Amino acid sequence: MRTGNLYADADPPADGERFETLLGHRNLVVERIVSSARIAPCEYVQTQDEWVAMIQGEATLDVGGASVELRSGDYVFLPAGTPHSVRRVSEGALWLAIHLH
Repeated sequence: MRTGNLYADADPPADGERFETLLGHRNLVVERIVSSARIAPCEYVQTQDEWVAMIQGEATLDVGGASVELRSGDYVFLPAGTPHSVRRVSEGALWLAIHLH
């Protein structure tokens, strides 16, 4: 058994984002992401499906050319091959990402 707390050690990095794998099991990866408000634009096009929830904070994503606003409690499903990037994020935003391989 593994236990933890999503809010433990959740100080944001000085720049960018910190990705931490909370669970990797078979075809499932659960990841915690902690964001700084200072991020460099980066487009992701992943080979796996991804479900992302904003646990704390807010962000604006570009998903396949459409703007998506996320606030605490919001989530979005990103099918494999969908181009997406973070355009804006609040300091200390806390995300939960689930990847299905």
